[in-house]
Amino acid sequence: MTKRAESKYKINRRLGVNLWGRAKSPIAKREYGPGQHGQRRKQKPTDFGVQLMAKQKLKGYYGNIGEKQFRKYYEEAVRRKGDTSENLIELLERRLDAVVYRMKFAVTPFAARQFVNHGHVTVNGKRVNIPSYLVKDGDQVEVKEKSKQLVVVLDAAQSAERDIPEYIEVDHRAMRGKFLRAPKLTDVPYPVQMEPNLVVEFYSR
Repeated sequence: MTKRAESKYKINRRLGVNLWGRAKSPIAKREYGPGQHGQRRKQKPTDFGVQLMAKQKLKGYYGNIGEKQFRKYYEEAVRRKGDTSENLIELLERRLDAVVYRMKFAVTPFAARQFVNHGHVTVNGKRVNIPSYLVKDGDQVEVKEKSKQLVVVLDAAQSAERDIPEYIEVDHRAMRGKFLRAPKLTDVPYPVQMEPNLVVEFYSR
């Protein structure tokens, strides 16, 4: 198991939130952080600490994206016209693994990344195995024919934990969907409050 995948079991407790809104989250049992000093009394965070926490939450939510790649998303968000924090959310939601997760073809962002990596997904009829591939408006995302009856896919599609957002259209019988448009922050169904404006402040210090 990779270090990144292994860390998902600690992310919720370290951040003190149920990041993906899952009933299985360990924070439901232990609300303090992991490790030997997890139960120490928390001090009031500094402005830097608040900004860092916002960044870690957003990075963690999308499958614990690496720092180098995440910073590139920020730099691209700055380069684009419009609100930088909204641009950042749009870029993250356009990731193929995020779209697969939103379409409920995988039960977690980590599972979605692995699913794409293993070549189970096509975009406009062509196999794409790069989780960070950015989906465009109108792109058709489909589970490969041989993979449509996989138990993990069927279980994810039937899960009642999440709803499909309005900027995505899905047909679970055909196991295909369409990315309709770029979402705004208010469109994205985060189980916890995300503050991309604080992430922008963190990087623009």
